[in-house]
Amino acid sequence: MKNILFALKSQRALYALSAVLLTLSIALCSVVSFFASAKCVHEDVLRLHVIANSDSEADQAVKLLVRDRVLETGADIFDGSVTADEAERRITPELEKIEQAATAALRENGFDYGVRAETVSEYFDTRAYGDITLPAGKYEAVRIVLGEGKGKNWWCVMFPPLCLPAVTREDEDGAAVFPAHERKVVEQSPKYEVRFKIAELIERIFKKK
Repeated sequence: MKNILFALKSQRALYALSAVLLTLSIALCSVVSFFASAKCVHEDVLRLHVIANSDSEADQAVKLLVRDRVLETGADIFDGSVTADEAERRITPELEKIEQAATAALRENGFDYGVRAETVSEYFDTRAYGDITLPAGKYEAVRIVLGEGKGKNWWCVMFPPLCLPAVTREDEDGAAVFPAHERKVVEQSPKYEVRFKIAELIERIFKKK
């Protein structure tokens, strides 16, 4: 009788262990799938990043004036057609023009510090942009650094063209510009989606590599 009871307990324990392992396996597969889709988002998105000289009210205000001048001057390249893969090839030749436009905006408003424009592979934390969320990781970006570049930054998505007036109307579904497998990532809310935190922890560990 004792042997039978022991066998039944062992069988129940085995079933319980199997259920736990199955749950963990499903959760792991879900995280891996999410992480893979997040990597696709990283590769497809091109960001524009303007970093202010400091957090002073004046430096933050002129940062936005520089942003407007850069977008106006570079309308032919910031038109939503330049993909992340093409960024360095198509934008690098225009960096001098971008710097000159940014410098002109600074000088017109009484600022004498310099400007550096570059195309970089840059790490970003998880960030919400309207109705989409971009997962943490390295993205191709056009970075414009004003002066010492120690202030709060302004950023947007150049490709897909989410920061262009034509595609930022209130009735526009920002996530619709992404492929279906990427849309499942960017439509999630980081407040309720644990996988964003898991992906961010992994990306932070490897961001310097």
